[in-house]
Amino acid sequence: MISAKYKWEIAVQEPDADFLKLAQKEKLSKEASTVLYRRGIDSAEKLKAFLSADLSDLYDPYLLYDMEKSVGRIRQAIEKGESILIYGDYDADGMTASSVLKEALEMLGGDVQVYLPNRFTDGYGPNQSVYKYFIEQEKVSLIITVDNGVAGHEALAYAKQQGIDVIVTDHHSIPDELPKAYAIIHPQHPKSTYPFKDLAGCGVAFKLSCALLESVPAELLDLVAIGTIADMVSLTGENRIMVRLGLQILKSGERFGLQELLRLSQADSGQVNEETVAFKLAPQLNALGRLDDPNPAVALLTGFDEEEAEDLALMIYQKNEERKEIVETIFREALQMVDKSQPVQVLAKSGWHPGVLGIVAGRIVEELNQPAIVLNIEDGIAKGSARSVETVDIFQALTEHHNLFMAFGGHSGATGMTLEADKVQELAGALREYIAAKAIDLSQKKALQLDASLDLSALSLETVTSLTRLAPFGMDNKKPVFHLTDFSVKQARTMGQKSQHLKLKIAQGKEEFDLVAFNRGNLLQEFQQAQNLELAVTLSINQWNGQTSLQLMLEDARVEGIQLLDIRSNQTPLPSDVPILTADSHSKEVVLLDIPENPAELKALFAGKEFDVIYFKNRIKHQYYLTGYGTREQFAKLYKTIYRFPEFDIRYKLKELSGYLKIPDILLVKMIQIFAELHFVAITDGVMTVNKEAEKHEITDSRIYQDLKKLVKLQELMALGTPQEMYAFLKEDD
Repeated sequence: MISAKYKWEIAVQEPDADFLKLAQKEKLSKEASTVLYRRGIDSAEKLKAFLSADLSDLYDPYLLYDMEKSVGRIRQAIEKGESILIYGDYDADGMTASSVLKEALEMLGGDVQVYLPNRFTDGYGPNQSVYKYFIEQEKVSLIITVDNGVAGHEALAYAKQQGIDVIVTDHHSIPDELPKAYAIIHPQHPKSTYPFKDLAGCGVAFKLSCALLESVPAELLDLVAIGTIADMVSLTGENRIMVRLGLQILKSGERFGLQELLRLSQADSGQVNEETVAFKLAPQLNALGRLDDPNPAVALLTGFDEEEAEDLALMIYQKNEERKEIVETIFREALQMVDKSQPVQVLAKSGWHPGVLGIVAGRIVEELNQPAIVLNIEDGIAKGSARSVETVDIFQALTEHHNLFMAFGGHSGATGMTLEADKVQELAGALREYIAAKAIDLSQKKALQLDASLDLSALSLETVTSLTRLAPFGMDNKKPVFHLTDFSVKQARTMGQKSQHLKLKIAQGKEEFDLVAFNRGNLLQEFQQAQNLELAVTLSINQWNGQTSLQLMLEDARVEGIQLLDIRSNQTPLPSDVPILTADSHSKEVVLLDIPENPAELKALFAGKEFDVIYFKNRIKHQYYLTGYGTREQFAKLYKTIYRFPEFDIRYKLKELSGYLKIPDILLVKMIQIFAELHFVAITDGVMTVNKEAEKHEITDSRIYQDLKKLVKLQELMALGTPQEMYAFLKEDD
C-alpha cells in the first residue's frame, strides 16, 4: 500500500511584496523566493548573507581557543625540523581533515607523517600503542590530532609522560573533563568565543591551516567540502561558504584521485554538486575505512602521480562495491530475524562484518521505524551499532545500563557497543522496558517539511536553476520539497536490475513530467491506480543522450481515503505480505481473493469493517458472467432435445449434450436444475426423465433462475467493474 513514511508539515506562509521585489532583483524564481522566505530568510540583509559566498566572510581563525599557542608550537617544530605526526580518523571527514593539514604543513616545509587508525585494530580516537610506535620508532616529537582527540585521555597522558606535545583539533562532543593536551582547538571549547560552532573535523583543520599560512588556501576547500558534506554537519554559516566554494574547485578537477573516483562512479565532474559528494565520493572513501586500512585514502587525495591515483581509485571503488554487497547480504539476513511484535529490534549473528553494521541498523530503522541494534558475535563477544528514531534517545536509554557493556559510546541517534554475547537478550529487554516506561509512541513519524505547493504548468529548467542558488543543500538547509496534488499518472513502469525502482509520467493539464521513485518498484500497481494521490517531490535535472530535461524525485507519497487496487489480471501476482480477506479478518489491508456465488455471503465479509487498502483479485470459479443466465432460445432448444429422449443419463452424457446444444456445461447444469425446480423433469440416480404432464411455468418463476440472474450481475461487476464501483456495491445496504 502507499503509506506516508513521514509526518507532512506543509508551509503556508506567503512572502510579502517587498521581499518578492528583493528576490526578483536577485533573479530568483517565485518558488525559490517562497522557499527562502518560509525558511526565515525574510530581509535584505539575510538574503544578501545567504546568497553570498565570499572568503572574506570567514571568521578569523585566531578566534578559536588555543589557536595562537598551537600555531607557535607548529612553527617551532617546522623551524627545528621536528618530525610531526598527523593522527586522523578512518572516515571521510578524518581523511580529508588529515589531507588538508598535511598539505598546509608541507607548504611550510614541515616534516609530516599521517596515520589514520584502523577501526578494527586501533579503534576510534588516540591509541596509545600507535602513539608509542611513532614516538619510539619514527621519532615524532609533535602529534596533531584531526577529527578526534577530545576524549583521548589515556593516549594523550602517555604522550605527555614521554615529553611529546599533542595538539588536539576536534569537533566531537566535549566531555566533562578535557584531556591534558598541549592545546585543544575546538569550536565548542568551553573557553572559546568562536562565532560558528558547527565546523566539521576538516573545517577545524582548515582553520588551523589558514592561521599557519596567514592566508585562506582556497585550493584546499575541495577537501573541506567533501569532509563537511560527508560528516552531515550544518550547511549554514562558514560551512555553507566553504562547501559552496569547495564544490566549484572540485569541478576544476585538479586532484587526479578524485577525478578517477568520479569517472569510475559514472559521475560528470563538470556537474559535481553536494549530492555527488554525498552519494558517490563520500561512500567510497568511507568504505575503505569500514572494510580495510584507511590510509591509502590520504595518498589518493594528496598524490600527484596519475598512475598511482588510478590504481588507488580503482581499489577504493572496488572496496565500495564489496561494501554494498556485504550490506545487502546482512540486511536481508537481519530482516529475516525481525520480530515485528517487538518495539525494538536487537539482531545478533556470527559472521556479520562489523564495519557495516551501523549502515544495516540504519536501514532497519528506515524499514520499520523502530530502534535497531545490529551485532556481530565472535568468540563470545557481541560488537556492533545501534540506530534510533527521533522519539527514542538510544544513548540515554542504554547509558542507564552501562554495566552491560565492555565498551559503549555515541549520541541520541546512534551508538556503538561491545558486550558479552550472553547479555544480548538482557540488552533487548532493557531497551523494551525503557520504551514502555517512557510510554514512547513509536507510531509517531519523523517530520517532513514541505516548502511549497507545486504547479506543473509553472515548472521549467529555469525553476531548477533558480533553486540551485539556494544550494548547497544538507543539514539545516534541506533540498526544497514540494507538495503535488491534482494530477494524473499517465504511465508507470519499473526500472533497475531488480525492478526495485519506479518511473512515472505524471500530468497536470497539458504539462507532463517524469518522476523517479527509488525503492518503490513493489508498488507499481498502487501508483498506477491510486485515487487522491499526493506526492512530496524534489526537482532535478536529467541529462541523457545529450538531452536535458526536468524530472521530479519522489520523497514521500500518501493517499487520502481508502486505496482500492485492481489486481485481477492473470499477470499480476498477489501481494506477498497482505492477508486474504475472511470473515474473521482484522487487518486493515486485505486481498479479496475468491468471489462466492452468494452475494450476501460476499457482502458479509465487509459488514462492519473499515479497510485502508483492498486488493481485488476476484477469482471466479464458475464464470456465469461469460455464459449468461440462459436465453429463451437456449431453454427452448434444451427442452426440445430432452423431450425426444424420455430418459437421459446426465452423469455420463452431460458433456455430449453440452457440445450438441453448444451451451457451456456450467450453464447447462443450471438450466437442468431450473427445469427440475419447475417439475419439467425429474432426476433420479443421475437419470433425467421428462415430465410430460408438467404444469406450465415461466422460466422466470424459478428461484434458481432468479438467483442465477443476480449472480451473473454480481460476477459482471466483480470481473468488469471498476474498484470504486465494486466497493460501492459491497458497502451499500440491501
